[in-house]
Amino acid sequence: MWAQDIQGSIAYAKSTEKVGILTSEEASTIISGLQKVHEEWANDKFEIKPGDEDIHTANERRLTEIIGPEVGGKLHTGRSRNDQVATDTRLWIVAAEKDILKDMATLLHASAEFSKEYIDVLMAGYTHLQPAQPIRFSHWLMSHMAALMRDAERLQELIPRANQCPLGSGALAGNAFGVDRVFLANELGFDGVTSNSLDSVCDRDFVVEFLMWHALMLTHLSQFAEDLIINNMLKCVDIDDAYATGSSLMPQKKNPDALELLRGKAGVALGRSVGLMATLKGLPRAYNKDLQEDKVPLFDAVDTVKDCLAIATGVIVTMKPNPKMLMKALCPEMLATDLADYLVRKGVPFRETHHIR
Repeated sequence: MWAQDIQGSIAYAKSTEKVGILTSEEASTIISGLQKVHEEWANDKFEIKPGDEDIHTANERRLTEIIGPEVGGKLHTGRSRNDQVATDTRLWIVAAEKDILKDMATLLHASAEFSKEYIDVLMAGYTHLQPAQPIRFSHWLMSHMAALMRDAERLQELIPRANQCPLGSGALAGNAFGVDRVFLANELGFDGVTSNSLDSVCDRDFVVEFLMWHALMLTHLSQFAEDLIINNMLKCVDIDDAYATGSSLMPQKKNPDALELLRGKAGVALGRSVGLMATLKGLPRAYNKDLQEDKVPLFDAVDTVKDCLAIATGVIVTMKPNPKMLMKALCPEMLATDLADYLVRKGVPFRETHHIR
């Protein structure tokens, strides 16, 4: 979160200048120094040292080396790592969520285009894994996309709650110098400010919400993968070689490994969300070091989601339905409901048509 940390520090320097803690010259020097720190990170030249406890102290240490301690030491006035990390995490997760929405849009668009291309391919629809009624292959595919569309809507709904500025909350009791928190929120692109300084430094609801969201979304991808694995087994769909592997022993095998990995990720995702909830449930109010345990599951969750969406998109745009094999699964009995509906139109009560053999 080095970029978000520097972004927050630049905004904070401006806010402390506004209340007279920094002169305009000092603020300008700090901002210029932070921009140099940013360049070092961006160019992979930033050197992490043994005394750097975290990203906050690392950036401040390097800033002080660049501009000197007399000015650099003023940046942290009235600020705590408690409100600093809360700010960085919110900035990071909002950017990640917006990025994921773009990936989801790519997947949904690719699925819609694929469905258009194969609109006339028919297949058997199942309930309880029993042949039920004939449907279009595209209808089956878009049934999975309907679930992912709900996921996209849910993710959009998370962003406004995460996109609130906690900077200026201090360690827990607010900022002693009266920095303008609305100014900070506007500078950082937040929608507003958090309502309570004590809650601001320990609130990780926005992380939990994302972890719960990613567990549900990956569950939907797991269901999609399972359906495709079954169809691939029945030779109804051919998975491209890029998303399958051969057996290490049996040369005739072609295993849908990418789909199996997609299916497996849902269980790990659920573990992440439950694990963080277990960490949070016993915490007393205000910041506790346990809260740093949100980072590993959060970063892993975002990486997993992006990878899985990319894999699912690739599987869809490269797979080939086999119309002949899909048609083989159709049988006359699957038109029984249509026959019952025909008799209903002729005036026969549905309950009676249902039992006609």
